[in-house]
Amino acid sequence: MDRVGTDGDASKTRIAVGPQVRRWRGVRGLTLAQVAARTGLNLGYLSQIENDKASPSLAVLGTLASALDVPPAWFLMDDIPPPTVVRAAERPVVETELGRVEHVDGRGSRDVTIIEAIARPGGRIGLHAHAGDEHHVILRGHLRVAQGEHTIDLGPGDYLRWDGSVPHAGEVIGDDEASLLIVRIRPPD
Repeated sequence: MDRVGTDGDASKTRIAVGPQVRRWRGVRGLTLAQVAARTGLNLGYLSQIENDKASPSLAVLGTLASALDVPPAWFLMDDIPPPTVVRAAERPVVETELGRVEHVDGRGSRDVTIIEAIARPGGRIGLHAHAGDEHHVILRGHLRVAQGEHTIDLGPGDYLRWDGSVPHAGEVIGDDEASLLIVRIRPPD
């Protein structure tokens, strides 16, 4: 976030919102005069805000946010990191007793693990457990999963959620390969 101040004194440093106000005005296709008309603010004052020569109050930021149809917090966002892209060919792959496990998220997510398990016909995975809820979407093939006293057969498009900390197992049923998307929420540290 840009800071505006000249002598390095933290008490005189202010948050620079001008570039984001100007950006959102441009995205909305509005002139300064149109924003002035929508907000009742002076055109010169708006220009000073956009050029970081004036520091608007929270009330003014709220007025600008309403006029530009954005949350006020968006004016405070500056250095937004780019989205993470993991190409299919770049996914980390692990071979297991069930088949192949591809880390769709590239193992780079802070709060979730997303994997695609591609299980060969007859593939099995024995009892195991993970912390937190586990979500499964069957993409193709058929699976039989078990947890405690529950045994469930699943097919394409079926969704399953269970507490991953309770031991569970699975196996491919039928003569075809099965594929499932598994999402696990990482517990807080």
